[in-house]
Amino acid sequence: MWKDMMELNAELAFLALILLGAGALTGILSGLFGVGGGALMVPVLFETFQFLGYPEAVQMPLAVGTSLAIIIPTSIRSYRGHLARGAVDKDLLRKWAVYIIGGVLVGAAIARFAPPLVMQLVFVAVAGVNAVKLISGTKKWNIASEMPTGIVLRCYGAAIGLLSSLMGIGGGQIANIIMTLHGRPIRQAIATSAGIGVLIAIPGAIGYVLAGLGRSDLPVDSLGFVSMLGFLLFAPTTILTAGLGVRLAHSVEQRKLEIAFGVFLTIVCLRFLHEIFLG
Repeated sequence: MWKDMMELNAELAFLALILLGAGALTGILSGLFGVGGGALMVPVLFETFQFLGYPEAVQMPLAVGTSLAIIIPTSIRSYRGHLARGAVDKDLLRKWAVYIIGGVLVGAAIARFAPPLVMQLVFVAVAGVNAVKLISGTKKWNIASEMPTGIVLRCYGAAIGLLSSLMGIGGGQIANIIMTLHGRPIRQAIATSAGIGVLIAIPGAIGYVLAGLGRSDLPVDSLGFVSMLGFLLFAPTTILTAGLGVRLAHSVEQRKLEIAFGVFLTIVCLRFLHEIFLG
């Protein structure tokens, strides 16, 4: 009995170290790529919840909801760093704000009923497209030399919110695709995406809390589809390291920044494809 408890405590301690290390890396990625770190957090949290034996039906929505909650402080830290360097398109953020939030709330409502496979496939599709574009460096996919106005711009905002809510990310990947396809430089896209992370994470996390309330198959530490254990282990280190990521984003050559982000997204996509098709 005592030996079993010691082994369990050792496993949990190792798991906590992994989460703390992943949190530190998430903070760096948040500042470096303006993504909120969800692309790292979702798969790490998903694996963690599998290891802990949580019911399969809640593993993915719990990973997504917890990721959104962690993105709140991380994105705020990253956004303030980029804002201080004058890289944020504040006008675009204002135009998108209402539509992004609306999309987030719709996505959180869908999450209550959608099977986990839907979220995994959305994640792979959006991140995969972005990875190919960034690594190839092609401009053939560019739609225009400037952002659109009117209904098209509003639809972009709603799509960012909806897909980010389903994927558990801060919107940086999707916003980066949209902005770079319209001729915006990668650093401005990254900086503005950090602000989008703030707009998405707050209503998104609240939506996932509400979506999971009343479910009997959630672990005792959960508040709806948000794991408080995951939040407490991830959040502190992400906040501490986000500033380092911001400094790296403004010192690394733009093309190297694009390739690094593309490679990272490719690795994440392959991990989820393995989970979907090979289990």
